[in-house]
Amino acid sequence: MENRITGPGPHRSMEHRITGPDPHLSMEHRIIGPGPYRSMEHRIIGPGPYRATKLWNETIELFRSGMTQKKHRVHFKTYDRCFTASDAVDWLHELLQCNQNFGPEVTRSQTIQLLKKFLKNHVIEDVKGRWGKEDLEDNNSLYRFPPTSPLKPYPKRPQQKVDPLPFPRWTDEDSVCGHIPVKPVVMNSEMWYKRHSIAIGEVPACRLVYRRELTAANIEDIWKSRTLSRLQKIFGLDSLNDVMDTKQTNGKHIMHNVYNVNKQGIVVMEDPAKELPHWLLSAMKCLANWPNCSEMKQPMYSGFERDVFKTIADYYSSLQEPLLTFQLFDVFVNILGLLQRRLVAIEALQLCCLLLPPENRRKLQLLMRMMARISLNREMPPLSDAAGNRALMVQTFSRCVLRSKEEMDLGELLSTKLVTFMMDHCQDILTVPTSYKNAVEDYVAHQRRVQIKYPGANIDNSIHPAFTQPPETTHQYEYQKLSKPQDPVKAALEEIINNKSLSSKEKKKKLKQFQRAHPQVYKERLPTPESEAAIFPEKTSLKSQLSFFAIKRPFQSFQRTRSFRM
Repeated sequence: MENRITGPGPHRSMEHRITGPDPHLSMEHRIIGPGPYRSMEHRIIGPGPYRATKLWNETIELFRSGMTQKKHRVHFKTYDRCFTASDAVDWLHELLQCNQNFGPEVTRSQTIQLLKKFLKNHVIEDVKGRWGKEDLEDNNSLYRFPPTSPLKPYPKRPQQKVDPLPFPRWTDEDSVCGHIPVKPVVMNSEMWYKRHSIAIGEVPACRLVYRRELTAANIEDIWKSRTLSRLQKIFGLDSLNDVMDTKQTNGKHIMHNVYNVNKQGIVVMEDPAKELPHWLLSAMKCLANWPNCSEMKQPMYSGFERDVFKTIADYYSSLQEPLLTFQLFDVFVNILGLLQRRLVAIEALQLCCLLLPPENRRKLQLLMRMMARISLNREMPPLSDAAGNRALMVQTFSRCVLRSKEEMDLGELLSTKLVTFMMDHCQDILTVPTSYKNAVEDYVAHQRRVQIKYPGANIDNSIHPAFTQPPETTHQYEYQKLSKPQDPVKAALEEIINNKSLSSKEKKKKLKQFQRAHPQVYKERLPTPESEAAIFPEKTSLKSQLSFFAIKRPFQSFQRTRSFRM
């Protein structure tokens, strides 16, 4: 089946080719002419270094290859291969809204701002060859593409080998070594079958190995390392250094954001100087709980809610640094490449928001909750005549949530998309994931455990609590070596020993045969005569079996006594 559209308009020269029996499984969209639907060929830019630069270059390529250029006449002069500013705004706006890297939240105003960036960076120029200023307007002024390529190069970074963060290690200096002699023990059959896995005889030398006591700095490093490792796995990157400076990550911030929270999960500040002003908190609660504004004591008037909103917007706009910080800008931009997988993107945002300074995370939590409630509140009057309340929330606060330190060309579009997603899922994103918290706490507990080590045995990575004791109580315990056959020969010997269906005579015969065939293995398992004797159940003699009938006093026959009858 083939559909061809050749009429005028933005849909001109669009061709759909469907091949195969199932059109949904093998559909190819090929754009053979200009028009905004060339965006069907766009590719989603996933996580990785220089994602913003890749998006910039991708947008320019789509714009240059798809924008309609034709002849225009102005003041009796003709210009070939050019376009008006209004046509460029129309085309690029539709392209960005259809592109999954940006989304339908892109506004016409943001599109105009992007075209101004294009003019400043010589992606476009006016028909007289002028560029370098952001003076483009939504009108009929004529522009064209320059002959040179405006794509940005990708900076090259030297490959850096990233070593894992060091933890307290098992060392001989921190271990307790000692020879624990144990006298041979003669065990009866009952004790043997109860403790058949315990080696009989002298226990070889063993040592108690444990880590140094974890300091607060050690625990902070563990939280930092486990969080960054999980983020790296989510992004699928070889190193997080391509998207962030991991050395700047503060484990203390992570722990504060995890543990210092109230019942609603909002971060609690220890320093009152870093708390939000009381008047701001009251204003945010007023709009979040509208129309039930119990804390606002002053009388309300027409337009009261707009003035309150403007007060909040002015405060957040005055912040010197965005809430997601300049340092983590690239990390959050890379999360935009995961939005097609909603749950993965939410988990990545959960972890990244834990990296924030506590005061930033608290401000972000309160702001996002207010934005979400206002956008869903049908009783809230319009806060602006130019846009709906939902669009207004994103437009007003996107820049104070995410922006780059150096003014970035696509920064506003990227922040709009991220803030929209965070506002829609703020309840999940700004809470601490329980599975992550439990996993790190278990790992910290594991680092505090001790371990018993025998000669020739490797230290196990996972230590069972049954085989560990605190260092101060080690002298109270005896350590016994577990016998775990590791090869078929030892397994065969254990099978003979534990086979209860064999008589004592048959078992002795098989053990003698095994001893002749494998004397070394036999000696290791049964080193003493006492250990050999413990295999066989003790036989009771006939005399001991009849001991039940033994009478301490001899039997006395009945003797008739003389009757008292006279």
